[in-house]
Amino acid sequence: MDGQDQDLVDVDPTDPGDGSLPALRWKQAGRRELATRRQLREMGLRPGGQEPVARIECRGGKRFAWLYRIDLAKPKFAMTLAKEAALDKAMAARQTCPGPCGRRYFHCLPLKTLGSCLECHDGTPADPASYIAPPAKHLLAA
Repeated sequence: MDGQDQDLVDVDPTDPGDGSLPALRWKQAGRRELATRRQLREMGLRPGGQEPVARIECRGGKRFAWLYRIDLAKPKFAMTLAKEAALDKAMAARQTCPGPCGRRYFHCLPLKTLGSCLECHDGTPADPASYIAPPAKHLLAA
């Protein structure tokens, strides 16, 4: 054997070698039985306490997502009526305008920055298909 052959080492190109998790490029994790949290959720699964085994990068490494082993994932918890009611109450706080209109929108409002919906803040008209009109106040008093 040549002296140069003895110095050769089999290297995994996805292993950074510094003890951190391997970084995969976009669309490289498809055949590795790995999935992101969002992909697990679409399959009806959750990570189930396991640590990520890799990360997938896109946009030149500026964005990334953790990857988990699908075979170690556990089923999602079922949604109960109590959980659904609590979630609706929390979302209502983020979607309801505290201003004079009192509308509940189908999206979260910028309450930290504007304090109300755009229509109450600066008069920009809201699309009627983007909110639920509040109940009439005279009906609530009855």
